[in-house]
Amino acid sequence: MKFTETKLKGAFIVEPERLEDERGFFARTWCLEEFKTQGLNRNLAQCSISFNKKMGTLRGMHYQIQPYAESKLVRCTMGALYDVILDLRPDSATFKQWVAVELNAENRKMLYVPEGMAHGFQTLLDNTEVFYQISELYHPESARGFRWNDPAFNIQWLFPVTEVSPKDSAYPGWK
Repeated sequence: MKFTETKLKGAFIVEPERLEDERGFFARTWCLEEFKTQGLNRNLAQCSISFNKKMGTLRGMHYQIQPYAESKLVRCTMGALYDVILDLRPDSATFKQWVAVELNAENRKMLYVPEGMAHGFQTLLDNTEVFYQISELYHPESARGFRWNDPAFNIQWLFPVTEVSPKDSAYPGWK
């Protein structure tokens, strides 16, 4: 696996290294030892999928606070998405900065989101499915979020949002 750190310390684009032959290819998408070598959270408490019917659907911006803060490994298994993470770690040199990566079924890239970062995405195609490996169980009392269009962060989405949940629209602005 190839790990490329983003400008947000501890956040990585992870690419499978393909072993190809006439049949196609084989590649690892998870390896405990490789994540350990990179110093990343290797706990795996749950896996989830998100299926999104329409292009332009936005989910986010979500995170969990301590004691149930979570890291995620996010992969697009069908379709394409514009995946955004934002650094909410007050002691970080990149506090309140964000990065975006296109994840799609063809490039098979993944995004590692460390604890202390918010995550959200916008679908680029109809019928987009996202697969998450998550280090912590979901704890509703620790779940937090902020509005996807909060001016405090000025996240540049690729095009107008077509679908967003009432919950995601109702999140408060950043304090």
